[in-house]
Amino acid sequence: MRRLFYKGILADTIEIRGADAHHLMHVMRAKPGQEVIVVDDENQVARMEMTRFTSDAVTMELVERLDADTESPIQLGLAMCLLKADKMDFVVQKAVELGVNCIVPVASHNCVVRYDAKKAKQRQQRWQKIADEAAKQCGRTALVKVMPIESLKDFLCHAWYEDDMDSEFLFCYENEENVSVRDCLQRTTSERYMLLIGPEGGFTLEEAEAVVKAGGQSVTLGPRILRAETAAVAGLSIVQYEKGDLGS
Repeated sequence: MRRLFYKGILADTIEIRGADAHHLMHVMRAKPGQEVIVVDDENQVARMEMTRFTSDAVTMELVERLDADTESPIQLGLAMCLLKADKMDFVVQKAVELGVNCIVPVASHNCVVRYDAKKAKQRQQRWQKIADEAAKQCGRTALVKVMPIESLKDFLCHAWYEDDMDSEFLFCYENEENVSVRDCLQRTTSERYMLLIGPEGGFTLEEAEAVVKAGGQSVTLGPRILRAETAAVAGLSIVQYEKGDLGS
């Protein structure tokens, strides 16, 4: 069943406008009596029936409220160094499916791609659209925010969290040989994690030192060299398996 995210709080009657209304009317060719799943800004979920169509809005009536929270018990962020377009698209989609709460695109020294301000904004918008569609497809009860592209230096200079919740910053580093992600996770009881993944060319020594100085825990994903997009999926999966709800 089609899933929509509603900007507001679910009531007995709501109106859907904008891109979602256009998609329902002109792509899905929806008819009165058909039902969709709607998630609101407070992660409430309901089954709604489409009852009325106008030129720019779809009216829906509440059928049933659902107890269907699919969010992970942990907060998980992904800081992903920029990859070629199709690979970055893939990472954004899979990260949402694996339960991340936010995605930070990071520009580091060895990134193959470079964007000017206009292109960077366009890419962020594209990734946000991919993230929104992935959230609908996989049954998330919260949308995932894709942040603007920022340099690695800027990323390390600000806190990615805003309160005092205990957090872990995991730095997946190709030259780390001793500490595995699993080893690190088994030593912590944190409920929030940020995972930093490098670009196709890896991190420079200076960047690696800066990350560690900023509080990043250097970890390895194993003895084999993984492609950057593989490392992102593997790292997120390990964190969700050890601390979240993957496989539960």
